[in-house]
Formats: sequence, C-alpha cells, structure tokens
Amino acid sequence: MERHQLEYFVAVVEQGGFTHAARSLRVAQPSLSRAIQKLERDLGVTLFHRVGRNVVLSNAGEMLADRARLVLRDLDALRAAARSIGHGTVGRVDVAATSSSALEPVTSIVAELRERHPGVTVSTSSALSAAEVVVMVLQGRCEVGVSGSAERPTGQGLVAHHLRDEEFLLVVPPNTMAGTGPTVAPEALRGMRFVVTKPATAVRSLFDRLAATVGDMTIAAEVGDRSVVLPMVLKGIGAGLMPDGWADLARRAGAEVYRFSPAETLPQWLIYRGGPVTAATQAFIDTTLAASDGQ
Repeated sequence: MERHQLEYFVAVVEQGGFTHAARSLRVAQPSLSRAIQKLERDLGVTLFHRVGRNVVLSNAGEMLADRARLVLRDLDALRAAARSIGHGTVGRVDVAATSSSALEPVTSIVAELRERHPGVTVSTSSALSAAEVVVMVLQGRCEVGVSGSAERPTGQGLVAHHLRDEEFLLVVPPNTMAGTGPTVAPEALRGMRFVVTKPATAVRSLFDRLAATVGDMTIAAEVGDRSVVLPMVLKGIGAGLMPDGWADLARRAGAEVYRFSPAETLPQWLIYRGGPVTAATQAFIDTTLAASDGQ
C-alpha cells in the first residue's frame, strides 16, 4: 500500500466521486480509477459500489476512510518531525472551530503562534456545532478542534482541555436602550425582536432557552451565516445574541453591547486525539494552553 493510494481514496470520499477527486488532485481520472482498483485488489475488499456514474462507500470503505485519514496524519507528523530538526518548528495544522471560537480564542492563538513559530501555518475549518468539531477531529479531517460546549467533549482517544468560559452578550442597534446600565436582566428582552442563527448553534440554543423562560421574544430574521447578524442588527432589523469575541467589533461598528446579569457563559474547549502529533500541531496546542493559563 502506497501513500498516494490512500490520498486518492480519501479524495474520492471527501469530493463525493472520481470526477471531482481527479480535478482536486490534478490527475487524470483513469489514473485515479486504476489506483483505487489496485488498492481494492491489495486489500481484497470492495471500497466503493458503483451506481451509475456515482459511487457509494461500501462497509469496508467506511471503515477504511477514517483510518486512512489518521495514517496520512501520522505520516505528515513523521515528515514534519524530520524537517523540524535544525530548522525550528515548521508545518501546517488543521483546526476545526465553531464560528465564535474561530474569532476568539483562535484568532489570538494564531497571532501568538505567528510570533513564536513563524514556520507554522494554521488552516481553519468551520463547524456548525461542537459535535461537528468532535467528529472532524476523530475522523482525522483536522488535528485540533476548538469549540464551546456545556459538557466536556468526549470520544475514543479524545483529549479535552478547558480553556475559558465564553460569555454571551446582548447587541442592539444604536440608541435602542438609552439610560440602561452595562448589564441587563433577561426580563429586559421581553417584547424585543431578534436576528438569530439557525438551530444547532450555541447562540441559538441560548435564544431558545431565554425565549422559553422570558416569553414574547420574536424572531425577526433567521440566518445561516453568522457573520451577517451584526450588519442586520446595525440596520435595525433586530437585536442579536453574540459571543464576547464580537464585542469590540460590535462597539466599533456603533452597536450597543450589554452583559447579562447573571452572566450567560459557555465553557470553551481545546480537543485533539491522544498519541503522536505533528510538531506544528504540538506548537498550536502548547500556545493555546499557555494562553489559557495566562488568563
């Protein structure tokens, strides 16, 4: 079994077929098909069922997919370790993060990492929920994950470190709550209209919980892209609930920002698979934990 066979196999899985995989790999489709056929012969199993022009993973293919990603990660770790000797820490680390965690603490971590290890490149992948972050790490699609979750993330071989408690804030259009102090009670939300994200996000869960207890909280707009919540708030469409990482940006844009009393918080976690990791991944982990300890 050769590395390129596993790379080709993973590409077919992630691209959803041979045509798109060949294009992403920049290889001829017949060459890709022959490599997969040879891999199937070497393993003695069928990895894909051909259904017309489409392919569907077999049971054996599903089992191999996650393990193939992990093998490729381990090979990258060996290569990065060899390259780092005498040249400092170099390489790439793939990080899965929910949107709020990608803003903070990931942005600050990348800035610090750039100072400490300029040879390390960070590539972030967006996840809708903490559960999706866990899956991306366990499947080997990313080496590290950062997300908010009320419960400690769990999974076979998964390591989880608590980083901090993320605080959720109320963000409203300018001059909406004149005379209000720096904090608001949940009851102040009664009668307000909101721009909310779609279900499954931590912010939406908070809105649903508050709406159930406070009552009379109306959804003015529901968005799939969380980056448009603040622009909609500034247009006066409704208020928004946002993680504290958005606070400075929201204030600079002219919105009013309030903390809740009592505070609404959610633990943030760093997760990764136990075992050997690349030098770049270890640098990201170490930088993240150092920043957490310094808070």
